[in-house]
Amino acid sequence: MSATPFRSHLRPTLALAYPVMLSQLGHVLVNVVDSMVVGQTGKVPLAAVSLSVSVSTVVMVLGLGLTMGITPLVAGADGRRDVAGLGRLLVNGVWLSAVAGLVLAALGLLVPLALPHLRQAPAVVALAAPWVKVMFLSFFPLMIFQGFKQFAEGLGLTRQAMLLSVQANLLNAVLCYGLVFGKLGLPELGMMGAAWATLLARVLMAVLMAAYVLRAARLRAYREAAALNLRPDGAGLRRLLNLGAPIGVQMTFEMGAFSFSAIMIGWLGATPLAAHQIAINVASVTYMAASGIGAAATIRVGKFFGAHDAAGARQAGLMAYLLTFGFMGLMGLVLVLARHTIPYYYNHDPAVVAQASGLLLIAAAFQISDGLQVVGLGALRGLEDVKVPSVVALLAYWAVALPLGYVLGFWLHWGALGVWLGLLTGLSLVAGVLLWRFYRWPVLAAAAVNEPTLALR
Repeated sequence: MSATPFRSHLRPTLALAYPVMLSQLGHVLVNVVDSMVVGQTGKVPLAAVSLSVSVSTVVMVLGLGLTMGITPLVAGADGRRDVAGLGRLLVNGVWLSAVAGLVLAALGLLVPLALPHLRQAPAVVALAAPWVKVMFLSFFPLMIFQGFKQFAEGLGLTRQAMLLSVQANLLNAVLCYGLVFGKLGLPELGMMGAAWATLLARVLMAVLMAAYVLRAARLRAYREAAALNLRPDGAGLRRLLNLGAPIGVQMTFEMGAFSFSAIMIGWLGATPLAAHQIAINVASVTYMAASGIGAAATIRVGKFFGAHDAAGARQAGLMAYLLTFGFMGLMGLVLVLARHTIPYYYNHDPAVVAQASGLLLIAAAFQISDGLQVVGLGALRGLEDVKVPSVVALLAYWAVALPLGYVLGFWLHWGALGVWLGLLTGLSLVAGVLLWRFYRWPVLAAAAVNEPTLALR
């Protein structure tokens, strides 16, 4: 039994979670700003952004997932005070991120060729293809940022990435406004201005995050250990991939389901697709906030697990669950109350606004499920349990959510609402299964024998 009271996990979890929340929000706020600015130019460009984001995000999350194996391994090594191991993780993590970034950027030359075959409106495809090329190019600096960020976060250093993400998002917003509309002395590039703004902002993020890790005094011991051999080693890379690859696959299954739902909605026309982009944009903001708590769960659970404190790991994970339940319940209420107002920040077409309001009501319904599934993933990653969650995601999203959404949306003619109800079902399934798996994890369940309640003693 852990000597630490359950309530004592609240403050350190929040201290880790809120910077990661803001840092994670940085990834999605780029798309929020792009959608808001581009949406002012018309519903067809907004639909093109939806298609572009849907396609590019599937590939992006695969890359991000590959790097997420760094964090639990760093947290575990930190729990064991393994300085040499942390040095090797730094080297291998940066190499893995850089190579993955190059591969993702190269895919940007091929993916646009597939867009005409997705049965989307020709005008939407014409605008989306060049956007996708630039977005994929931005994945290289994004992956460099991610490699250094995941290492720092594994050590509990989450504020630095938060501050850099805030700075980069401010730069993106200014450049997006200037380049789309030709303001602030910048050329008018229309929709493509938003894509170039994202690329420049991500280059800044990569440079500044690398500079922090390579210069911070508190990380000197790890850099010195890393400098003993700057070449990656096969065993270290395999260990990172054994954790990161299943995480990337799980994230791809999840994001792929949402992206394919956007493609299905695009079969209904530009108006439903523009409405989908608004609703998914808003839902992704709250999801990324919850993913910050999930990342904190990975760090906290991983550190206790690495120190062989099973009871502490269990308490840390359950505290993250409790925080997420409260936060996402509140966000669901906000979406219910603001569902008729939010769409106007993106577009003023009455049909788009009406459909987006209906989708936001479903988004409000799945807030708790969405939050609990992402914190469940985070807690299980802290236990280095990544393969079973990938299988759960595959079955829940691709065997249940998408087929159900297709039946409701096209056979029963419920349209975009039916597709979203399918997603609600899949998220709820994943949330329930992962909660059960964490709660019944053998070592943690054994530790719970002497701790039968969750009273905040």
